[in-house]
Amino acid sequence: MAYRALLRVLLFSAALTLAAHAEDRYELEPIRYSDSVPDNPVERLATELQQGAESLAVDARFGYLPAILERLGVPVSSQVLVFSKTSLQRQSISPVNPRAIYFNDDVYVGTVPGGEYIELSAADPELGAVFYSMPLRGEGSPVITRETHTCLQCHATSMTNDLPGHVMRSVFTDAGGQPILKAGSGVTTQTTPFGERWGGWYVTGRHGAARHRGNTIAVETETDAELDIEAGANVVLLEDRITIDRYLAPGSDIVALMVLAHQTEMHNRFTQAEYAARMALHDQQVMDGLLGRSGDTLSASTRRRIDTAAEKVAEYMLFMGEPELEAPVSGTSGFAEEFEQAGPRDSQGRSLRDLDLTTRLFKFPLSYLVYSPQFAGLPDEMKSVVFRKLWDSLSGAVPSALTPEQRRAIVEIVRDTLPELPPYWKI
Repeated sequence: MAYRALLRVLLFSAALTLAAHAEDRYELEPIRYSDSVPDNPVERLATELQQGAESLAVDARFGYLPAILERLGVPVSSQVLVFSKTSLQRQSISPVNPRAIYFNDDVYVGTVPGGEYIELSAADPELGAVFYSMPLRGEGSPVITRETHTCLQCHATSMTNDLPGHVMRSVFTDAGGQPILKAGSGVTTQTTPFGERWGGWYVTGRHGAARHRGNTIAVETETDAELDIEAGANVVLLEDRITIDRYLAPGSDIVALMVLAHQTEMHNRFTQAEYAARMALHDQQVMDGLLGRSGDTLSASTRRRIDTAAEKVAEYMLFMGEPELEAPVSGTSGFAEEFEQAGPRDSQGRSLRDLDLTTRLFKFPLSYLVYSPQFAGLPDEMKSVVFRKLWDSLSGAVPSALTPEQRRAIVEIVRDTLPELPPYWKI
């Protein structure tokens, strides 16, 4: 009997491997990405529009864009501009006609002047990044359409750990907006060195002696590409580069770009943790059935899979590996002020959204997305491990780069502002 049970396990494992190769694992049980009904702000708005319970005003210049931003609570001050042809509307994008992206904690909105539609995505608690499109202009209630394969060609690759995710790329871009791929590219996150960020993006703001790859056109060489990074430094106005009145805001704020670099990868790590836990629990359920186990406890394999993903979430939430700023940073819009005002504050008036911008991004380095629906929606088996790892770092049980004062302040803020905490956080 033991032999037969082992044989069944081996056959199951082989079948699972073949299925994963034949079709992306996230399209199989238990995720079923494309077949599942999302639950996020964009999906809810799409349903309301379809049912006639909601309508959107049409602006003479910007179509539905101002209305969709207002309806989804996305601030205009979050506008950032990317001029590399690295998105679905690439034909309309160029250094003189960049794509505008706006965002809040859960939603991203993209549009290109002269384009035909608005691109939307949301951080869905169960599915991760979910993508949509809607017409830029029209009459009556627009239709918001969910996009799967079209967007996943770029948004479910090695850049997102082969799962549906958001990507902030830094590329060497020529005068037409084409990426010079032989020069290389990278994903910009909070751990990316400042000097490697924002190739193909406009960046408005002050950053002293620090340098980045934004605001500059690359010159292709025989084997590589060259950038004049000095020409792109400390730019505060874009009037000589683009037609400003084609956009809702005049700039591409450096503080918004820094927050976006944190947020996109944080959302991706939540997605990876969500999928890892659900897949591990599903696989154990199947194994338990094959082996006649009760399933009352997690197997060693399931615990390992959950622990590995939880570690990646916790370290990113605590900004481990974030490089120190070489000089203070300041933006050109009201984004920093709006962003700070949006979050909960503790009894001493402190918030995880308080910006530093002198030596690092945040004063109290624990991700403000700890309040997000995506984090709250993590399976209990995953969230409990993440909370334990965060506590181990913040309590001093394991080594941390944070000072005792930072750790103490973060714990006090979280205790005051996050009701659903494990008991040991409240001691």
